[in-house]
Amino acid sequence: MRSIAVDAMGSDTAPLPEIEGAIQAVRSRYAEVILVGPQDVLSRELARRGAQGLKIEIMNASEVVTMEDEAAKAFRRKRDSSIRVAARLVHDGKADGLISAGNTGAVMTTAKILLGTLEGVDRPALAQVFPSSVNGKVTVLLDVGANVDCKPLHLEQFAVMGEIYYRVIFGVDKPRVGLLSNGSEPHKGNEVTREVLARLNEMKLNFAGNVEGRDLFNGRVDVIVADGFIGNVALKISEGLVDTVGSLLKEALGSTVSSKMGYLLSRKAFDRMKKRLDYSEYGGAPLLGVKGVCIICHGGSNANAVKNAIRVAAEFSEGRVNEKIERELAIASLSKN
Repeated sequence: MRSIAVDAMGSDTAPLPEIEGAIQAVRSRYAEVILVGPQDVLSRELARRGAQGLKIEIMNASEVVTMEDEAAKAFRRKRDSSIRVAARLVHDGKADGLISAGNTGAVMTTAKILLGTLEGVDRPALAQVFPSSVNGKVTVLLDVGANVDCKPLHLEQFAVMGEIYYRVIFGVDKPRVGLLSNGSEPHKGNEVTREVLARLNEMKLNFAGNVEGRDLFNGRVDVIVADGFIGNVALKISEGLVDTVGSLLKEALGSTVSSKMGYLLSRKAFDRMKKRLDYSEYGGAPLLGVKGVCIICHGGSNANAVKNAIRVAAEFSEGRVNEKIERELAIASLSKN
């Protein structure tokens, strides 16, 4: 099995979700786990849960990067942080990947500096999985926050990386790729998206052209490419919408006796819908384009999210996604010359 380093001090309620998620992942045989954080705390919590004998190792880290820390300063000053120690394990070949629900900027900075970027990658990108209205399908959007300002070349690389990631992790031979714009017509979009559209049309991708925001959930395409500014706005709007719909639905279902009875009769259907909308089922967002494997989770991640992030990290490593990204980018570069 693969070995995954888990920053045990990253989430809002660390280290409990990380510990519980690690135990669940190891028991599900997703991977072996190295928990990174204060050794005494982690040892005590593992013992309380009867985790002796499980393939969970502890690596001590004396410092923690908080959400208030500035990414670059945290990297320079907190050399023994749980984020940095976890990344060092991947760099040294002692772990096949790392996951963290900590300070996103600090995780990205640490991964880019310690692990480095793949050959042919100018900027790594964060890829987020979204559920779609088509049963059993999901859509991957990238970038969702790693790069606010992008050049056409960066979006072109995002398309290649996203297509390979989808192909390996979700088992689709020829994922359909779309470019997020303000209309599906070729003349729509800004100067950058129009140039990217022309470039992607010339590449050997299953390219569907421009797509709109609504296509994020309707299953029209499998991979959607955007710069990190637009992608992050789309991500935060989607998270807010899911929370709002859930609250409104809960309020409506509890408003009358008949609605309560209707909920009881259709509870299984509601539970299935809730599971499909639950971010924890998808684990976290991979930082595509860095050497090694880096999965960044939501700060509010629960044990289920951590467990699934470990699964995704192991599948990413086993699928040799990075090797395929380097090979495809090299082929794309040669085809232009």
